Amino acid sequence: MATETPSLQQAAVVVNPGEKAQITLRNDLPVAIPGLNEVLVKLTCTGLCRSELRAVQAWGAYNSIIGHEGVGIVVKAGPDASQSLLGQRVGIKWLYSACNDCSVCKRGFLHNCAKQLNTSRHVPGTLQQYVIADARFLTIIPEGVADEVAAPLLCAGLTMVGALSKLENDLRAGDFVVISGSGGGLGHIGVQIAARIKKLRVIAVDSGDDKRKLSLESGAEVFFDFKTDDVVARVQELTGEGAHATIVVPGTEDALKMAPSLVRNMGFIVNVGLPRNDIQIPLSATICTARGLTFIGSSVGTEDQMTDLLKEAAAGNISPAIEVFDFSSVPTLIDRLRVDGVTGRAVVKLPQ
Repeated sequence: MATETPSLQQAAVVVNPGEKAQITLRNDLPVAIPGLNEVLVKLTCTGLCRSELRAVQAWGAYNSIIGHEGVGIVVKAGPDASQSLLGQRVGIKWLYSACNDCSVCKRGFLHNCAKQLNTSRHVPGTLQQYVIADARFLTIIPEGVADEVAAPLLCAGLTMVGALSKLENDLRAGDFVVISGSGGGLGHIGVQIAARIKKLRVIAVDSGDDKRKLSLESGAEVFFDFKTDDVVARVQELTGEGAHATIVVPGTEDALKMAPSLVRNMGFIVNVGLPRNDIQIPLSATICTARGLTFIGSSVGTEDQMTDLLKEAAAGNISPAIEVFDFSSVPTLIDRLRVDGVTGRAVVKLPQ
């Protein structure tokens, strides 16, 4: 039976996106009613992704309620949504829905569907007490994975699983991979997956003692500080030829520029960072051709990969470094994300 829900709720709302953007905490927003194939989820927490800055800074058209790493309980089911979902603990991801009919979807890559809708972009996100989700694209959270642990895996974890999957046919255990932004929300989970699951030799690149510590604890073999080390020289010294691949997590032009110099001939550059829309790939076509380099764009991963990642988390093999904050901290957290001031992943508790 559907659970009684209030008519109004609390939410964090982006006001005046751009240089003068503000995050306003409100308690008067209506709780939506689920429609066709939809359910209503009462959220317990949500991860906070640095990509939300694209909405805050007006780098694209986004919903005023951001967030796409939500965990909660299904409390209402709309028409054609299975009643068996009621009471289930579920995850709300970046992928809200896909067409299920195009050639990409039929190959299992729904997250690359040209007709996809995204949570916090096309529909309201997870920085609210109650959120509408498409029942067909939910993730069931298994027992043994706490809400606060599951939340960052829904985007940060899935993004890094997806990125590393691009290399699985070309890299073997013992090969070198450079992960830039290794101490951030995505990067440190990527280090864990690469080192603990894929058995790769991880070269971590970031800056600061806290991120050095987290990167090494996550399984990196070495850590190079891009502010104080000659990263390219150190990577060449360690590997002899350069790494077999690099995963570029920071959405910065500097990180992209460095990437080709970190890999050996016939190496792979996988980009998951989301810089400003006017930043182009800084890779010479001549160098790319002469050295046989491969540049790959990667956005999140598949539902099967999500399921496998949650199993690894339940087994204790993947353990995101999280710091849990009260809902009232959201405006301050957004400011910290602006200056890359979060080590690991920030998770926000929703008011109950």
